[in-house]
Amino acid sequence: MACASTLSIAQTQVPVLSVPDFTEVAARSEGSVVNIRTTEAIPVRRSPFGPGGNDPYEMFRWFFGPDFMPPGMRPSPRREGPPSAEQEERIVPRGVGSGFIISADGYILTNNHVVEGANGIFVTMTDGKEYTAEIVGTDPRTDIALIKIDAKGLKPLPIGDSKSLKKGQWVLAIGSPFGLDSTVTAGIVSAINRDTGDYLPFIQTDVAVNPGNSGGPLINLAGEVVGINSQIISQSGGFMGISLAIPIDEGMRVVQQLKEHGKVTRGRIGVQIGQVSSDVAKAIGLGDARGAMVSNVDPDGPAAGAGVRSGDVITKFDGKDIKHWTDLPRIVGETKPGTRTNLEVWRKGRSQNLKVTVGEMPSATETASAPSQGPQGTTADSLGLVVSEVPEAIRSRLDVKGGVQVSQSQGPAAAAGIVPGDIILTVNNEDITSVSQFAKVVSGLDKDKAAAVLVWRDGQTQWVPVTPAK
Repeated sequence: MACASTLSIAQTQVPVLSVPDFTEVAARSEGSVVNIRTTEAIPVRRSPFGPGGNDPYEMFRWFFGPDFMPPGMRPSPRREGPPSAEQEERIVPRGVGSGFIISADGYILTNNHVVEGANGIFVTMTDGKEYTAEIVGTDPRTDIALIKIDAKGLKPLPIGDSKSLKKGQWVLAIGSPFGLDSTVTAGIVSAINRDTGDYLPFIQTDVAVNPGNSGGPLINLAGEVVGINSQIISQSGGFMGISLAIPIDEGMRVVQQLKEHGKVTRGRIGVQIGQVSSDVAKAIGLGDARGAMVSNVDPDGPAAGAGVRSGDVITKFDGKDIKHWTDLPRIVGETKPGTRTNLEVWRKGRSQNLKVTVGEMPSATETASAPSQGPQGTTADSLGLVVSEVPEAIRSRLDVKGGVQVSQSQGPAAAAGIVPGDIILTVNNEDITSVSQFAKVVSGLDKDKAAAVLVWRDGQTQWVPVTPAK
């Protein structure tokens, strides 16, 4: 009886789960979600069969191309200037997408790829009213566009907090998949802070999102926007259970700048960075694989002025931990240019604090030229390397101080990916100054432990763990 009683109590304690009712949220929200269709102008050649088509040979050019020339006929001189009357523009449909109202006076948020390249943007409300929209500003880096229609008294969607999202939380997507406007789908948050881009930690969901949903809102059960549906991961081009949304916190930061300036200004410090592997972290004494490894420093950038060096690992910026290397560009990008702040780096087995004044992100970046292979020097060592002094011309051109150049790579070094032409700057936190000093450092390496070798290649540096041969 005791066992039966215990079983009965246990059964009554099992929680009963049910799927939430989405009808109220959908009803409150769908009136603020819009369909966006775009058009583009394409050049076409006027038909020879229409008015003015009196050239007897034009019919052949229509089918075989403008350079077709009948036998025995001399070509006419090519005319310069604007297209002739034979060239026309045709306005054709470009695509469809979604968007949502964020203010009563007609501001609408959508994806940049929905409106990019369009010469006409048309917004259709759920009641059938259609408006012509103008682009206020776009940000291709985050795939966000802000457009505006001439309307008043619209109902904006309330903006939520994407940072409070958790895995397993119910969310809705409203949009126009395949042009089917005001379509509601539901699912859960599958992952947060999904790193797939420079400046965006995406929200991953299993909500059914298809072409045409782009730019539509991702909504929580409180009816608040927590994301902007942006991408799908699919082999077929359709829904396969993985969709990505831009966190609304990131989106509204972009919107604020687009409203004020029509563009987004981001901070920069002038470094190229890479991931810190667990092997490299152990070899340089960092312990955990964290931070952003500096592979190159712009000599004219803010980081160079602050004293950042190639091979440093940036572990904190403005008091914020850099847990993964992709955190750094987002944090720096959000920092206002001209801000002077703290930068923490791991260098030669210890942390150092630097002061850096954040610059403004330029439109393009440049990289240094690759070093060329130099003459042979030492004989192969326990790393499998033959090195020589770095030629002065290369040292001056690349602004490299010290180091040795790899002439031959074999054994452990070759297996680790070191190739001829590489310049070795540091081994186990000890700067390399000459061939003889390099040989001394290598001879004293622990053959039971991987050595951390800082290599310069193609204008960048990288840490390469190499275990000496026994």
